[in-house]
Amino acid sequence: MRIIARVAVTTFLFQAGLRPADREEDAQWTFYGRDAGGSKYSPLRQINRENVKSLQHAWTYRTGDSLERAKRGGRRPAFEATPLFVDGVLFFSTPNGRVIALDLESVQAPWTFDARIEFDASYGDFANRGLATWLDPQLGDQDPCRRRLYLASIDARLISLDARTGRPCSGFGSNGEIDLKKGLRILPHEAGEYEQTSPPLVIRGLVVVGSAIADNTRVSMPSGEVRAFDARTGQLKWTWHPIPVSRDDPATGSWNAESARQTGGANAWSILSGDEERGLVFVPTGSASPDYYGGLRAGDNLYANSVVALRAEDGRRIWHFQTVHHDLWDYDVASQPALFTLRRGGAEVPAVTAGSKTGHLFLLHRETGRPLFPVEERPVPASDVPGEKASPTQPFPVRPPALVPHRLDPEDAWGPTESDRKHCQDQIAAWRNDGIFTPPSLRGSVVYPGNIGGLAWGGVAWDPNRNLLIVPANRLAAAVRLVPQKDFDSVRRNSPDWETTRQRGTPYAMSRTILRSPSGLPCTPPPWSTLSAIDTTSGQIRWQVPLGSLDVPGYSGVEVGGPHLGGPIVTGGGLVFIGATLDPHIRAFDVASGSELWRAKLPSGARSTPMTFLSKGKQYVVIAVGGHDHLLSPPSDTLVAFRLP
Repeated sequence: MRIIARVAVTTFLFQAGLRPADREEDAQWTFYGRDAGGSKYSPLRQINRENVKSLQHAWTYRTGDSLERAKRGGRRPAFEATPLFVDGVLFFSTPNGRVIALDLESVQAPWTFDARIEFDASYGDFANRGLATWLDPQLGDQDPCRRRLYLASIDARLISLDARTGRPCSGFGSNGEIDLKKGLRILPHEAGEYEQTSPPLVIRGLVVVGSAIADNTRVSMPSGEVRAFDARTGQLKWTWHPIPVSRDDPATGSWNAESARQTGGANAWSILSGDEERGLVFVPTGSASPDYYGGLRAGDNLYANSVVALRAEDGRRIWHFQTVHHDLWDYDVASQPALFTLRRGGAEVPAVTAGSKTGHLFLLHRETGRPLFPVEERPVPASDVPGEKASPTQPFPVRPPALVPHRLDPEDAWGPTESDRKHCQDQIAAWRNDGIFTPPSLRGSVVYPGNIGGLAWGGVAWDPNRNLLIVPANRLAAAVRLVPQKDFDSVRRNSPDWETTRQRGTPYAMSRTILRSPSGLPCTPPPWSTLSAIDTTSGQIRWQVPLGSLDVPGYSGVEVGGPHLGGPIVTGGGLVFIGATLDPHIRAFDVASGSELWRAKLPSGARSTPMTFLSKGKQYVVIAVGGHDHLLSPPSDTLVAFRLP
């Protein structure tokens, strides 16, 4: 394999706006969020607010992956990867278990690796969002596996590859891989229940992984352990249980003993973050199983729906912050905790974000988990479902304000025609509707925001020059109803547009749908997605703009936003780059004002987070274009790059 040489020409460094001492680090993109802390910030400024309008297509690469559904159903493969750029090579993964090394001069692959995943499984979220990498300090430049790549595949294997050849590192685990389904407290019942969709975190010579677990199937879904393995040998170093297994754990009192033993989930399916200096791992967790009925798991259910700081050395919990008590709404902490520095009173405070599907963004002290702005426990509606006891209060940050409206009344309903609007009004009026945290009910409840979020897995980006957090958020309401188990088959048959699942082991199945009019458009008023800048000094919204556009009657040429999946990045050139939308574009916004400065057409919608790097004096912006499994955004297997002429 031919590795592109590192470029260290002083003239190009000054042209690119880099300090010579920082040139290698600045040019690369070595983690999913560029750094272990998930800042998604690159100091590169060759592309900037003045010249971004000249940004043009550089090349396109097709992975050649099959886009067909797995044999036993489930979703299509979703190309959501954010590539890495290290040692002059672009590395990325596909949902089908392939790893590709891309030579930027030829735009060809010197090598590919195929994990040969099992397609005879019903994968709930058939995706892979990227790789991790590690440079072994004990090996020389020419030694095999000095630079390693780690793939966590959809069929729950952790694979270590030599970045130079693509061959498995035989000394890692068993012939280069570890079966992550082994050793769990609660094992999966069938293929596809326990998955890996996010990249591992490498910190202090350890590879740390969470898991993706199917929602709403039954009480005893697989358990959501977070585990750390030796980066060289694959030896298990520690395990942390988000559902407490020890009587000495302070979270034990937030469960009844029987439920803690049988309940699964509370897993970390999103991206983990790390603080190398402090030796901390930040874990975002989701809901305990099943999502919409908690009658068998009484209590607040720590450490579900939380950000938890673990000591990297041994996995010991340092602190936790729970964003939702006793979750009944699928309100995961879906976004990667982002490390940033809050400047207050002349001091610099180490901080971390906790972004929830509720549309709340909590800003916490990185070392203690203490909120950096006030958080209030406010009364919320009680459940009217027999056997359920909702939490009487939920945490609300005073600042930053919620990024999503928390109530949708009938008079607020929207539709492109009067009949559409009337249909939405009638639906909303028929269901229980007491604002955010309205518990699921037998007659149906309006849940706003719905299960997409709020803040989704794309997470936030940090601009250290302006102390801003850039945050995309969806604004879509859902309807959720609990169904007595005896009525499951008839409800599923008579409501084909609703997602209906068993929740085995509970008295009730779950049925949910996005609130839409007969036209197929949301009942919530536009914009349906926004991009916001949060001033971390004041905790206020600096600017907020719609994100994305759809062809909506009466809104021709108007940005109405649209459901998004994917995240932003920020650059030293004063730009925010983001795809993520249903419409097939990538956009650049002015980070100071939110003004859109540039957009480019893509082969489909980009359900991913972009990245940027410097190669041979040119700054590139690259994004995976996978589509959204939607008629407006068909599947794709395309990687697209842009650069200045």
